[in-house]
Amino acid sequence: MKLVKFIFVGFVFGIVLTKSEAVSWYRIYEMFQFQSFHMYGIIMTAVITGIIGIQIIKRNNVKDYSGAQIEIADKEKGTVRYLLGGLIFGLGWGLVGSCPGPIFILIGAGFASVILVFLGAMLGTFLYGVLKNKLPH
Repeated sequence: MKLVKFIFVGFVFGIVLTKSEAVSWYRIYEMFQFQSFHMYGIIMTAVITGIIGIQIIKRNNVKDYSGAQIEIADKEKGTVRYLLGGLIFGLGWGLVGSCPGPIFILIGAGFASVILVFLGAMLGTFLYGVLKNKLPH
């Protein structure tokens, strides 16, 4: 019964992304062609919301749903790995027309072809797990 609130938030998040057209291939195409501010506005809103949320968690010693203290470790410095990872992520996003979050929304909306995208994302995740120790971290 505790998980119902998380499922509800997931449904609301899916509705918000759908209504804001963040799952639209055309909107993503516009973004990568620098033809529209729409997706950049959504991404900036998410970044600002994340910054505010992290600051609230850090300053108020917020606990998770089980009562454990939330600890956010500082990231290690490493410009190359972030640039390389961002490049791979961006290329995949641009080629497929969907980032990982909306994959589930698009499958739920009945776009069966996105199942191939999901399988590709799972394969990429698996390959990362296999190659993780050989990659620059």
